[in-house]
Amino acid sequence: MAATTIGTSDLNRGERLRTALFLVASVGLMSLSPSATVGAAILVVLTVSAWGLGLFKEPVTSLLFFLAAILWHVAPLGVIFSGLESPAWWLVFGGSITGVAMRTTGLGARLTGLLLARSSASYGHCIAAIVIVAVALAFIMPSTTGRILLLLPIALSLGDRLGFVPGRPGRTGLALAVAAASYMPPTSILPANIPNAVLFGAADSLYGIQLHYGSYLLLHFPVLGALKSLLLIWMVPKIFPDKIMMPAGAPVEAKRLSSVEICLSVTLLASLGFYVTDFLHGVSPAWISLAAGIVCLLPPTGILRTEDINQHLHIAPLLYVAAFLGLGAVISSTGLGALASAALFDWVHITPGHGMINFLLLAGIAALVGLVTTLPGLPAVLTPLAGKWAELSGLSLYSVLMLQVPVFSTVFLPYQSPPMVIAMQVAGVSIKDATKLCLAVATVTVAVLLPIDLAWWWVLGVIGR
Repeated sequence: MAATTIGTSDLNRGERLRTALFLVASVGLMSLSPSATVGAAILVVLTVSAWGLGLFKEPVTSLLFFLAAILWHVAPLGVIFSGLESPAWWLVFGGSITGVAMRTTGLGARLTGLLLARSSASYGHCIAAIVIVAVALAFIMPSTTGRILLLLPIALSLGDRLGFVPGRPGRTGLALAVAAASYMPPTSILPANIPNAVLFGAADSLYGIQLHYGSYLLLHFPVLGALKSLLLIWMVPKIFPDKIMMPAGAPVEAKRLSSVEICLSVTLLASLGFYVTDFLHGVSPAWISLAAGIVCLLPPTGILRTEDINQHLHIAPLLYVAAFLGLGAVISSTGLGALASAALFDWVHITPGHGMINFLLLAGIAALVGLVTTLPGLPAVLTPLAGKWAELSGLSLYSVLMLQVPVFSTVFLPYQSPPMVIAMQVAGVSIKDATKLCLAVATVTVAVLLPIDLAWWWVLGVIGR
C-alpha cells in the first residue's frame, strides 16, 4: 500500500469550505491578542475539534497545530515540538518500521494464514481464531492500523471460502472482529497502540514517570486484554449470527521460511524478550522498538530495502503522535491544565478521602472527554491534568495516569478509534453495525469488566485498600 500523499486535488468542495472557515475563525480569534493561556485554550479547542470532528485529514490538522502554535507564540519551540524528542514518538517510529517489515517480507501474512488455516470448523471458531491472532500480533507488531491492514484481507478471504458474501452477518462479524480485537485488547500492551504510546511519552516528559512493559502488562492485560478478548469472542457471533455455507477447502501447504523471514522472526522475538524484561535491564521500550527497526534496515539482514520504506512507511501516524504530545506539553506549560482541572473538580465536587468514588468520577470525566477528542487524543489532553487531579482527589499520580487505559480501551462509538474506521471502510461495514458492536461491548465492559478491573487494581495495591 503506497504511502498517502496530501495535495489540493484531494480536497472536495466541502473540505475547501471547512478549511476556509477554520482559518478565518482562527485568524479572527487570535487577532484579539490574547494571553498565552487564552491563546493556548483557543488553539487546543480548534485542534481537538478538527481531530474529533474530522474537519481535515489527520496529517493536515497536525501540521496546522504546529504552524498555528509557532505563529501565535503560545509556547516556546521546545515545548511545541517536544513530541519529536519524546520516547513515545520513537516507539511508534520503530514500530512503524517493523510493521513495514512484517508486510513486505510476507511474514505477517504467513503467520496469520497458518493460524487461521484450521479455524473453519465453525463460525464461532473463526471469530475466536481472528481475535486470538489479532491480540497475539500486538505483541510483535506495535501498529493497530498495520495489524488491521495485514489481517483484514486474510479474514475476508476466509469469509469468501466459507460462503460469507458481502452483506452476510458472518462477513460483518469477521471484519469487526479484526477491527475490535486489533484495537481494544492491545491497549493493555504498552507499545501496541498510539494511545498507549502517547501516555507513555507524556507521563515521562511531564512527570518523569517511566512506564515499564511488564508492570503495565500485569496491571491491564488480565482484564482489559484477556477478558475483553473472551468478551469479543462471545459477543461477535451473538450480535452477527451466521452459519458456514460451504467447506473452507484444503489448507494451504506451508512453505519453508525464507532467510529474510527467519532473520525478521529472530529480531521480533529478541525485541519481545527485551520488552518483557525491561524491569531487569532498564532499557525503555522506545529504544527497544527503535533498535528492532534499525536491525530491519541494516543491509546485512536484507529485511528491508530503501524503496520499501519509501513506499510503505506512513508519515501520518508519526505526525499524529508528535502533534498530540506537543498539544499536551502546551496545555501543561501554559497553565491551561491547572485551570481546566480546577473547573472540572468544582463541577463534580471531588474531594480527597473518597478514593473509590473519586476514581469512578475521574473515569466518567475521562470518558466524556474521549467522546470529544477521540481516543488517541485522550492521553494528550488528560495527562497534563493528572498531577492536579491526583492532588485534589487524594489518589496517587500513577493510579490517575493508569486510569486512562480502561477509558481509552472502551470504544462507545466507532469514530473514537480511527483504525476501526479504516477497517470499516476497507471491509464495507456500515456505521450502524459497528456502532451496535461498540455499544454492546462498552456496556458489558462498564457493567462487568471495569468492576473486576478495579478489584484487580485493589489486589495489586494500585488503589487504596
